[in-house]
Amino acid sequence: MCVRCEISRRSLLVGGGALAAASITGVANARIRPADMVPLIGPGYRPTEQDEQGLWHQMERVEEEIAGSNLLIKDPALNAYLQGLIGKVGGPAARDMRIYVARIPQFNAMMFPSGFTIIFSGLLLRMRNEAQLAGVIAHESGHFLRRHMIRQWRDMRRKSDIFSIGAMVAGVGGAGAGVYTGDFVRLAELGGMLSLFQYSRTLEAEADAMGARLIAEAGYSPVEMANTWQQLIAEMDASAKYRRKRRERDFGLFDTHPAPESRMADLRATAAELTAPGRAYDTGRARYLEAIGPIRQMMLDDQVKLNDPGASQYVVETLALDGWNGLLRFYEGEIWRLRNRDSEGDMRRAEQSYALAVAYPDAPPEAWRWHGLSLFKQGRQPEGRVALTRYLAMKPEAADAPLIRQMIG
Repeated sequence: MCVRCEISRRSLLVGGGALAAASITGVANARIRPADMVPLIGPGYRPTEQDEQGLWHQMERVEEEIAGSNLLIKDPALNAYLQGLIGKVGGPAARDMRIYVARIPQFNAMMFPSGFTIIFSGLLLRMRNEAQLAGVIAHESGHFLRRHMIRQWRDMRRKSDIFSIGAMVAGVGGAGAGVYTGDFVRLAELGGMLSLFQYSRTLEAEADAMGARLIAEAGYSPVEMANTWQQLIAEMDASAKYRRKRRERDFGLFDTHPAPESRMADLRATAAELTAPGRAYDTGRARYLEAIGPIRQMMLDDQVKLNDPGASQYVVETLALDGWNGLLRFYEGEIWRLRNRDSEGDMRRAEQSYALAVAYPDAPPEAWRWHGLSLFKQGRQPEGRVALTRYLAMKPEAADAPLIRQMIG
């Protein structure tokens, strides 16, 4: 949902009752009605004015660099799934949109002026179903369909003589060329590019309304957009609570967007307006889990290694609302093990999670490894040998296999 994150670790490149909900927050008059959101472009759109042509030209250069970056997750099945989804909720210009997934463990997505979108893997991890992801993609499509980027730039130019196409995209090509060198911090080079598209509150509200309308028309429940927003707010609160700090105000999500609670109330009011009574909406959860299945462990691993236990624990527990499994239990254990705030207490909780993980058929090999090691630590060698033998059977070429074989004799 256009979350503009810092890259360092936060990173760069997500009726009457409705009226009452909005009026409580004092934003009823500010909410934009979905019925008023009409796409400003159609299929095959190409800019005709010089300034927009210049912007597109620069963005085409950036897309070429990004498309060839080894930062991208180039899974043909996943990419086909996402392209199909953007085709479903992208509106009249959907066929002209392209979508890329970057392996960056943060919640972010962005559509560029020429119609290509980058989704961060951290956003995919946090989605509980296809409807939530459809809401994020539709929101980004709303920015494109309403021509927000060129509108924003022209507004900036009217207010200051210093803005020009050259100044606005300075360094963009170079940033694209240096997208990835093996270290997420290198992505800071793209921070300047993202800062070009800090939308006003009005444009964000337009994209919300346009996106909600698009997913409702595609058969998804529009309330999932509000649910996604609620999850993100709660995650930020959980992260801040763990660090014993207040929620960060300079985090991209809250920097130029409307107050998060007010925006969530607007989204719920919009959902109530668009929801058809008695209609059954498909969340697409099974399709979504099948699509991200091959990379879900990688995404959880990246998240846990961010060293933000409060946020990671919230993410795992939120995903588990739809049912625990071996993978989630294992990473619950990893959070406690790596947290190490109270070494004894955290390790006990980690060991409990590993033990729960191996009770599921989808437990990863690493769950058996840590469970076996914890059993050895407790003096339960026979059980530990069984667990470690299972680990070696699942991952015979593991780097620590010789050491494990020596342990179990």
